[in-house]
Amino acid sequence: MSRSLDVVTAESAVSRILGITNELNRLQDVDAILDRILFEARRLSKADAGSIFLVEDGKLRFSYMQNDTLFGKQSLTPAVYSNFSVPIDETSIVGYVAKTGEILVIDDAYQLNPEQPYSFNRSYDEKSGYRTTSIMTIPLRSFEDRLLGVMQIINAMDEENKFTSFGPDSRIYLPLFASHATGAIERSRMTREIILRMMRMAELHDPRETGQHVQRVGAFAAEIYHRYALNKGYSREQIRYMKGMIRLAAMLHDVGKIGVPDSVLKKPGKLTDEEFDLMKLHTLKGARLFSQPTSELDRLCGAIAMHHHEKWNGTGYPGHWTENATQAEQPQPLSGENIPLGARIVAVADVYDALMSVRCYKEPWPEERVLETLRKDAGSHFDPEVVEAFFQIHDVIVAIREKYQEIPAEAAACRTVVAP
Repeated sequence: MSRSLDVVTAESAVSRILGITNELNRLQDVDAILDRILFEARRLSKADAGSIFLVEDGKLRFSYMQNDTLFGKQSLTPAVYSNFSVPIDETSIVGYVAKTGEILVIDDAYQLNPEQPYSFNRSYDEKSGYRTTSIMTIPLRSFEDRLLGVMQIINAMDEENKFTSFGPDSRIYLPLFASHATGAIERSRMTREIILRMMRMAELHDPRETGQHVQRVGAFAAEIYHRYALNKGYSREQIRYMKGMIRLAAMLHDVGKIGVPDSVLKKPGKLTDEEFDLMKLHTLKGARLFSQPTSELDRLCGAIAMHHHEKWNGTGYPGHWTENATQAEQPQPLSGENIPLGARIVAVADVYDALMSVRCYKEPWPEERVLETLRKDAGSHFDPEVVEAFFQIHDVIVAIREKYQEIPAEAAACRTVVAP
């Protein structure tokens, strides 16, 4: 087994915890924050794996995981998008910790005291061939003592990288770190919810722009960026920072559609040239929402909203846009690497999702046809390196689509639009 985490001495642990708490405040997206929290918790305890469950609709929703033995250091795995929840009761380990508020440390998950109310579910181990041994499970509570979720750190390792029990330092410093990390989790969940509320406002105008659609496009874009960045040799820190921001900015790529007339936006058939010109303006209207940026996230949101319909060969829109010039006077559209990277990535994510989804004017395409279209249009519509990254993580793309699926709702929205 390869060793993936540095040993952190007890003497430096408190300083490390305070430093990571400050660094968490730089991250905007909840998934990026959960990734960093798990990595640092595992580093503090020299553990092989871990997962986080967050409270959602009265249950513990699986939200993130890492496992160096199964997935390596980069966490590019479909398992991150597993879609299941656990009741908050005493029958499971995470449910017990959430219910009681107690920290639970287990030396061997296969040797539990039968008198305990909770049990260990071996199904994942049996399916993956993994062997869960030691487990430390910690409740995540807000500063107002509200339950946010549960963090579970799995398989502490000794100096020979063999699984062992959690030592006294881990039992002290992991709960301390968890208590400091909850503020970042709460803040990032509020950020995600604000974005989803903005999109629900847009959904009142266009029923096809659903929360699940923007979650899919955001997740597609984040994971495509991750693979692209690995291919380019970007650092783990840069990947984590930008991946979270691209996820959030991609979710807002079509926010400008709220300014498109209903007669165009909800038309079930093909648009006329004049109507299509009006539809194109959603890129400008979306970018204008971020025309006075106060952060790097604002700038990224503006760039993606403006340029996600540019094409690699320069036949997209809107290009460089001058506010008071007529459309005929505008310069040519952007092309190649002049198109912002985030917009190039969202172009692939958005077209894939649109073709795979029901629309008022079409049925969803078979996936093989969609994949063939992406291959064919690499180098013309799409950045070929972005398309390559997409295909390298196709299994992750499929897992995202399954997690955020909503075809029946989208079909119902289309029936509403086309009804007389």
